[in-house]
Amino acid sequence: MAGKKYKYILFDVDGTLTDPKIGIMRSIDWALKKVGIVEENFENLARFVGTGVRKSFMEFYGLDEELAKKASSYYGRHWSELGILEADIYPGMGELLAELKEQGKRLFVATSKPTFYANPIMKHWEIDHFFDAIIGSNLDGTRVDKGEVISYIFENYIPNVDRNEVVMVGDTVYDIVGAKNNGIDCISVTYGYGIIDELQAHEPTLVVDSVKELGDVLKG
Repeated sequence: MAGKKYKYILFDVDGTLTDPKIGIMRSIDWALKKVGIVEENFENLARFVGTGVRKSFMEFYGLDEELAKKASSYYGRHWSELGILEADIYPGMGELLAELKEQGKRLFVATSKPTFYANPIMKHWEIDHFFDAIIGSNLDGTRVDKGEVISYIFENYIPNVDRNEVVMVGDTVYDIVGAKNNGIDCISVTYGYGIIDELQAHEPTLVVDSVKELGDVLKG
């Protein structure tokens, strides 16, 4: 890892580029109520951050596929109208993206969030122009797996590059697993919503604790 230079950098969104916690939690709460579920402990909804929403509805609340799809639709409606404006970009992230672009790095968004929703987030914070492509899942529930998102970026944007020059940056184990499944490095950030012990158990290439520390690595 020492002295390694990455030319192609893939960024997760939630918990990596932006802090979406409150907007996501309020939107999930509203969606659950729409399908007849009341979550007594609002803080429990924080576990949805950085995950595929439909799968999480099924895993956390036992919804069948059809009801989870309906809940996801409610979530998306509320989040796209209100939740998107309640997220914050992490301090220093905009400046870091600008510096990386200035150095000639090629930047991509690789998220499990639907591309339909990822695009307006990037535009809202005026960072969309830093990225060659913003790639997420499809609204029909396909390409949710992070490994599939990364594979799509390789196939469509950087098919013949040296994978030693590519890195995934994210805050959850899904980023690590997706990166490993595609033969690339992964930098885990601890300022997001991943559980540190779980991240370390999945052996990312490197763990960093701040945007500044991330910049020190990526600009190297």
